[in-house]
Amino acid sequence: MSESSKAGKPQFRNIGLTDLVRYRLPLAGILSILHRISGAIIFLLLPFILFLLDKSLLSEISFEHFRGIAAHWFVKLIILLLVWAYLHHFCAGIRHLLMDMHMGVDKQAARKSAVIVFAVSLPLAGLIALKLFGVF
Repeated sequence: MSESSKAGKPQFRNIGLTDLVRYRLPLAGILSILHRISGAIIFLLLPFILFLLDKSLLSEISFEHFRGIAAHWFVKLIILLLVWAYLHHFCAGIRHLLMDMHMGVDKQAARKSAVIVFAVSLPLAGLIALKLFGVF
């Protein structure tokens, strides 16, 4: 036994690659990782989106051309991914701003705010998916 475990202090160790499968990240941790992923998606694709917007606004013909491209189901999935990334990043960003002001930083409040972010961003993305795929 090591000296730290004899003294009643917790013993910390690094997580190995094989431990990652069994490791359970709390909901707030999952939210934080998704916040980073959604921010990266928005950052990387924003120049391409602005380029497409610029080209679609050149004329009515170019607009109709891009409208036809956007009608494909795979392009709609990409659009839905971008919409989810924006909604999730926006909602999680508000949560992080509140936490920067020392609101909701304890464990229970952080868990509750993580649930709220998912409860707001996922149904909004679902509604947009229904509209995007023509359900209503």
